[in-house]
Amino acid sequence: MGTKVPPGRDVLLRAVRSRRRDVAVGAVLGAGHQFGEALVPVLIGLVIDQAVSEGNGRALVAWLAVLAVVYVGLSFSFRFGARAGERAAELAAHDLRVALVRRVLDPRGGAERGHLPGELANTATEDAKRVGAVNMAVMTGISALTGLLVSAVALLRISVVLGLVVLLGTPLLLWLGHLLSKPLERRSEAEQERAAYASGVAADLVAGLRVLKGIGAQAAAVERYRRTSRASLGATVRAARAEAWQSGVVLTLTGVFIAVVALIGGRLAAAGDITLGQLVSAVGLALFLLGPLEVFAWVNTEFAQGRASAGRIAAVLAAEPDVLPGAGTLPEPVRGGLRLRGVSLGALREADLEVRPGELLGVATTEPAAAQALLECLGRTADPEAGVVELDGVPLPELDPARLRTAVLVAAHDADLFEGTLADNLGGTGDIDVGVGADMGADIGAHVTADIDGALAAACADEVARALPLGTATEVTEGGRSLSGGQRQRVALARALVAERPVLVVHDPTTAVDAVTEARIAAGLREHRRGRTTLLVTNSPALLSVTDRVVLLDGGRVAADGAHDDLIHGDATYRTAVLA
Repeated sequence: MGTKVPPGRDVLLRAVRSRRRDVAVGAVLGAGHQFGEALVPVLIGLVIDQAVSEGNGRALVAWLAVLAVVYVGLSFSFRFGARAGERAAELAAHDLRVALVRRVLDPRGGAERGHLPGELANTATEDAKRVGAVNMAVMTGISALTGLLVSAVALLRISVVLGLVVLLGTPLLLWLGHLLSKPLERRSEAEQERAAYASGVAADLVAGLRVLKGIGAQAAAVERYRRTSRASLGATVRAARAEAWQSGVVLTLTGVFIAVVALIGGRLAAAGDITLGQLVSAVGLALFLLGPLEVFAWVNTEFAQGRASAGRIAAVLAAEPDVLPGAGTLPEPVRGGLRLRGVSLGALREADLEVRPGELLGVATTEPAAAQALLECLGRTADPEAGVVELDGVPLPELDPARLRTAVLVAAHDADLFEGTLADNLGGTGDIDVGVGADMGADIGAHVTADIDGALAAACADEVARALPLGTATEVTEGGRSLSGGQRQRVALARALVAERPVLVVHDPTTAVDAVTEARIAAGLREHRRGRTTLLVTNSPALLSVTDRVVLLDGGRVAADGAHDDLIHGDATYRTAVLA
């Protein structure tokens, strides 16, 4: 039974293995480059002994030609070796970003738990980049080791004592460098965590900037970010201090080591044990060794930072899913009947509710948390703590979440728009007046309908398109911030309607529109969804008035059930919830 590999190290190994061909090519070319670099001092020593000392012009020309060939090889191997290394690093980082995005968008959920959106973005960019850079570090480390070994062999041929000093001293330096990288690894991890949190807070504040201005909370928000930014700066300074301390100590030890090699070589030359050319070669090799040893210090730093970032990536990739896929299948066709039996989740307490196929049902609540829990159950972003939710008699936990969402669409109140044209946000191709809808993560291609214009009209989003300079070809900024709140809501509702799901659950779709527009949307919704199951989770009287039936959730249970007008006149709790 093998030893279990820690998750962070497993991410590092996968990043290198996924690009092993590029790493291998880069390592071979880099090794050739280092071999040539180490060969140059040896060749210069031979030039001195066999040409300069003896005054042999022909030998001098020949050796210079050999040096020219070596330098051509150095140029070729460095150029193409560096390209292979950069390719490996960038592609490995790209693969990690794709894996992270795929995990975050996984219908089972769970990856975003405990993370602000900005933190996940930082992990998918900076952390992925650092882990990808480990490929370059591996390639460069192998190249440096080759140069070190070639230098050691050359020094052994010049003098056994010099060769042994290099062969015994180098492992000691590498071991010390590894020990010195430990504090850097810890502080690098803390730096990335603080930076990711600061990015998350910044993204959070920008997203809520209008609200913050509306309530006059800019000063508190700025102070919150200032504290977060200072903490991030402190972590960065500590990591930089650790890196500087490590690099300084390693360079000092390396300098002492090179000086010892040069001193021993000088004493051997003075004693006549080696020639002048061999002394020049020995000193040249000692100076050349400074490069590989500095590379080893850099490699240790890259590995320390890569291990810290790999641990953060592994935490996202290995996050426990919120829900697990079942082995059941959707009923064919989906009629749209929903049933909750004794469901408890969050603010819901043993709730029982039945929705008939094709019914337009209003759900009013006395607690916003109960509405949120209902949405989570119906969209299967969370499974009930007790009880069961069924679609046409099939329990939702028996269904794969991705397949379920091709039948049930939960249109959240805070649904985002994306950067691009209005047509892109509706799922269009940009070369038609309007496009098809999207289900925020589910495949929409199979749900194109001919009634796109009707969906836009039902949501009053056709007015939004007409008000824009280029209609649906108008560019929308990230989050739809170039639109007003009401415009964003109408476009998001149109996107949900165009998807044409058998079951549509809409949460507070009109909180930012005026009363006249809200009444038109209510009538449009009823007409457009006629014959298909639709739940309007809202306390809006305009929306509830067009439903077939309304239920009131109070204390986590269904406390009232009936027509909107009957409940307004006959139920005080309902009247307070809806009209207050």
